[in-house]
Amino acid sequence: MLGEILDDLLTSPSTGPCITALRQLPARPPVFVPLPTSVDPRLAEALRARGISQLYSHQAKAWALIEKGQHVVVVTPTASGKTLCYNLPVLQALLGQPDARVLYLFPTKALAQDQLAELETIAKALPELRMFTYDGDTPQDARRAVRARANLVLTNPDMLHSGILPHHTKWAVLFQNLRYVVIDELHAYRGVFGSHVANVMRRLRRLCRHYGSAPQFIMASATIANPGELAGRIIGESVEEVAESGAPTGDKLFLCYNPPVVNPELGIRAPYLGEAARLATRFLREKIPTIVFAQSRLSTEVLLTAIKTGVADKTGDAGIVRGYRGGYLPSRRRAVEQGLRAGEVLGVVSTNALELGVDIGHLDVAVLAGYPGTIASLWQQSGRAGRRSGTSAAVLVASSAPLDQFMVTHPEYLFGASPEHARVNPDNPFILVNHLKCAAFELPFAPSAAGQSVESFGEVDVRRELAALEDEGLLHQAGGRWHWASETYPADHISLRTVTTDNFLVIDTTARDEKQTKRRQIIAEVDWSSAFATIYPKAIYLVESVPYEVQELHFREDEEKVAYVKRVTVDYFTDAISAKGVWILRRLAEREHSAYVAEQGEVLVAEKVVGFKKIKMGTLENVGSGEVELPQQEMQTTSAWVTIAPDALARISSSREELIDGLRAVQPDDLSLRQPRGWHRSRRAGVRCPPAAVRARPGHARGLPVPLRMPLVRGTRERGGPTSQGHRRCPPP
Repeated sequence: MLGEILDDLLTSPSTGPCITALRQLPARPPVFVPLPTSVDPRLAEALRARGISQLYSHQAKAWALIEKGQHVVVVTPTASGKTLCYNLPVLQALLGQPDARVLYLFPTKALAQDQLAELETIAKALPELRMFTYDGDTPQDARRAVRARANLVLTNPDMLHSGILPHHTKWAVLFQNLRYVVIDELHAYRGVFGSHVANVMRRLRRLCRHYGSAPQFIMASATIANPGELAGRIIGESVEEVAESGAPTGDKLFLCYNPPVVNPELGIRAPYLGEAARLATRFLREKIPTIVFAQSRLSTEVLLTAIKTGVADKTGDAGIVRGYRGGYLPSRRRAVEQGLRAGEVLGVVSTNALELGVDIGHLDVAVLAGYPGTIASLWQQSGRAGRRSGTSAAVLVASSAPLDQFMVTHPEYLFGASPEHARVNPDNPFILVNHLKCAAFELPFAPSAAGQSVESFGEVDVRRELAALEDEGLLHQAGGRWHWASETYPADHISLRTVTTDNFLVIDTTARDEKQTKRRQIIAEVDWSSAFATIYPKAIYLVESVPYEVQELHFREDEEKVAYVKRVTVDYFTDAISAKGVWILRRLAEREHSAYVAEQGEVLVAEKVVGFKKIKMGTLENVGSGEVELPQQEMQTTSAWVTIAPDALARISSSREELIDGLRAVQPDDLSLRQPRGWHRSRRAGVRCPPAAVRARPGHARGLPVPLRMPLVRGTRERGGPTSQGHRRCPPP
């Protein structure tokens, strides 16, 4: 049936012209290797009970390297059996060394729970294994049991940072006997988050040295350009790569779909969300398991509503389609995962939350509603559909954003580009100093064995930083050691991912208002950074396409962070209107070039939600608006910016208006096209001209071999007037 639908899409007058590219990714047979003779017979028998009597070639290579004591990173496609690459040596060690301990790190709680379930299927026949998750949801009495009994602990970097390392004396048995540290989904540890995690690993290894252990690291990653380099930066050691997969793959068809032009004069295309929903509905009506990836939480809800309506019209059962995103309660997300694995849920609309390797069973189609911003994410999302045999499909539905339009009109770039480099900078002084505080809290900094006045932290000489912390009264030097001198608990004030750890609870008051119950019904959580743009008063907040209107938002420091909502029946959703600005506070570095000056310094970023639009479901028409009274949010941070010389601007053929419009859309990560491309999600680079497929004009990005990218952080000005962050479309020629 999948083949018939794809044939119809290609030949239909309504959809055929929209398909700008079709690429067949051929099936690949497996490459098997016999199970190593060194595998413990009990483990071999447990594997055979699960139908595993031999290994894929990459699993065997990982086994051999790990047996030699090497740190290893496995980089193979989705569903290629990366998990067994680390489970096999770990279980072998736990069976052969009763005192050994192992630590598994996953970027999310869901992945840890998922892996625990996988391990338990093997461990049924191996009573020596005692495996537990340890995260923020673990009850206090259970935490004591985990510390006392577990020989394999599954957790996340956040819990390691704030709940394990600072309390290392309670975990002495773990640190004394730590044999392996497994880091899954390594590609998720990039940018600021990855830089924090690299410092957490420095702290972990420092404590291991204190307790006399030297764990071996095993890592697994989706395909990126520099897995070995990233792994080495994260753990501070050289790492061996295993990159050639021996797992089989089925045939996959990859389609690029550009929505039809509805206004040729203005170059306006049909809304891409509507087109993505229409395509997904087509597959789901024929009972073809499908995943749809959206670019935001709001887009997830809009797509889910449209798809549920379309599926219900044909099947009468909209329950076969579910939503999945951050903000949903864990119980709701677990129910969706279980429904997908059991085949009770045929379709799911998700943010990139399902881009990571949570087990969601077998899906045949992936619809990407918009280019996800990176080549790596593109292949990770499309890889969520497909079996080891049979045909699957992935469809990229382009939005009107310039980068999306470039990708679908230049498919040779899309299919030929290398995945991005994942970058971290653990020596960033702002991040480094925070983790030095945590490290000093955990153990005093001692004189170095190499004769230096103080031990290094990773490869960094931190004498200057420690002296600065002493000047602040946070450290005290005595007997050649630097001791923590403050009564504060530093890890509690340092978030690895966000500026603040505060979350808002979303509470449904519908039943309470109708006097059916007095109990608070929590339906969702919203992080602080998203709250003012999603749960402002009168906003329509959607939870799996069910609309709730926000009645009150409590956000002051002296009150619980809560949004009270009430279920309503409306045919629209709301989208916040915000004003943003960036001011330069202090210049720290400057570099002059012939055509521009690049600078770096401290800036103030401000954002204020001032109103909202009401947008009709289905047609996406603007049907109203409203005002919002909320305080301005400010953050002082560091940034980089570029000032382009006037004579350089004069040499560009585009008009000044087009140039300014284009520069406003440039993303901050594109600092040099000559350097390896960093991992960033650039979706608005370039001038918002009519799509090249409709009308080309001088200066348009169509003729460039790569997407139009300018070396510029979003415009900044001196304090006194924020830059405009708006966009104007280019006028027709």
